[in-house]
Amino acid sequence: QVQLVESGGGLVQAGGSLRLSCVASGRTVSSYTMAWFRQAPGKEREFVASITWRGGNAYYADSVKGRFTISRVYANNTVYLQMNSLKSEDTAIYYCGARSGTYYSRAVYPDYWGQGTQVTVSS
Repeated sequence: QVQLVESGGGLVQAGGSLRLSCVASGRTVSSYTMAWFRQAPGKEREFVASITWRGGNAYYADSVKGRFTISRVYANNTVYLQMNSLKSEDTAIYYCGARSGTYYSRAVYPDYWGQGTQVTVSS
């Protein structure tokens, strides 16, 4: 079992930045691939970015490439999503997820989810 707790969401103006955090606990997370997803009102949950604990290989959805950066810090079992140049269409609940295994350069569907954190971008 893996527990995930997100934080860092909030209200920001278009063009601004936010950094989301996801603290992982439970099983040995180093054998997992971590991911961020988001879900806007009335839309399906969509992949944003993923990263392998081993090697830190990152992969992004085209919609966020060049604006968002996913990273991880072993020392505190935390995955971050740095979001720059935010747009109104980035408004959504952002979820952290963990998938058992190491998956390079691809979107992964998590086995475990956090509770989500709201990001609202005002135009």
